[in-house]
Amino acid sequence: MSDTRPPQSTRFHALYQGARFLTAATKLQQTPADEGREVAFAGRSNAGKSSAINAICHQNALARTSKTPGRTQQLIFFELDETRRLVDLPGYGYAKVPERIKLEWQRHLSHYLESRQSLVGLVIVMDIRHPLTDYDRQMLTWGRRAGLSILLLLTKADKLKRGAASATRLAVERAVADDSGQVEVQLFSAPERQGLAQVQATLDRWLHVGTPELQTPTT
Repeated sequence: MSDTRPPQSTRFHALYQGARFLTAATKLQQTPADEGREVAFAGRSNAGKSSAINAICHQNALARTSKTPGRTQQLIFFELDETRRLVDLPGYGYAKVPERIKLEWQRHLSHYLESRQSLVGLVIVMDIRHPLTDYDRQMLTWGRRAGLSILLLLTKADKLKRGAASATRLAVERAVADDSGQVEVQLFSAPERQGLAQVQATLDRWLHVGTPELQTPTT
């Protein structure tokens, strides 16, 4: 692709670089204590959610994809420090799963998003080529109902030329605009680290992180 993009920062954010697996919960009763602050990531299958989490945390395999429905329904908690967490929510795309199971998972997700006191933000990961699917809109509705800060992350931005990517972002911003200022939209590319610093800055704000300690990776 002939599009020329500005070089992205290669600096590591120490807080996210230190992220580690904490626990996996299939029921809300199995989640960590509802204290501190956490941000949840949601996205349809193949939207690039795992790649986005891994890029944000400067790790290759922190968040793993799985085609097994049993893992798909879990809430995966990653610990940043003693009071801050990232949460990988179940993705949709399991067409072979019975409808009754899908509805049960939706019920659990809705309850988590609307009742979790430590949850302060929701990142909805969307393939920039297929934004605002029914799933995305449902997550947006739940997030708004819960009063969460919301970031719509348009992944795989490197698949489009810069003009097309910017036009898509503007279209999404118009589609979700309201007077609350609750929803932000950001272009993102995991391979090119496009938008990485901006996303980390948003998470810092939500998680009440002070001036981050930045480290230059050793070679």
